[in-house]
Amino acid sequence: MKVTRFALILAVLLSTAAIKAGAADKDIIDTAVAAGSFNTLATALQAADLIDALKGEGPFTVFAPTDDAFKKLPAGTLESLLKPENKEKLRAILTYHVVSGRVTAAQAMKLSSAKTLNGQNVTISTHDGTLMVNKAKVTKADISASNGVIHVIDAVILPGSN
Repeated sequence: MKVTRFALILAVLLSTAAIKAGAADKDIIDTAVAAGSFNTLATALQAADLIDALKGEGPFTVFAPTDDAFKKLPAGTLESLLKPENKEKLRAILTYHVVSGRVTAAQAMKLSSAKTLNGQNVTISTHDGTLMVNKAKVTKADISASNGVIHVIDAVILPGSN
């Protein structure tokens, strides 16, 4: 009986470790797509030709807005940004969500800002124990990927809107 219980506990622990290791085997793009709540972000990254960049070696830290975060943009904004003629503006917004290097939430909480891939800084702060990037709340932190880390945010952050 004890051996069976031990074997069961060991099996659960090993399968949990395998799931965690499997998640880290996927790059940032594949990890975000698998989550199912970043379809709009994936569409925008494709329209901006940034998929290959974020599948690259990295490491990157991505502040990833959910589909619900994109819905908070003023009506027509997303549709406009996805048009081919607005590709550079879309790239500027999306690269404003990416920092070079792997920055965990614990590390971010010690920062006041971070330089994004578009060259501008985001403001990083903590309010009532919640990590903030500009005015967006980090709702889930430290999602590990093979080429970086993802922090889920509840709003799209825009350059110049610290």
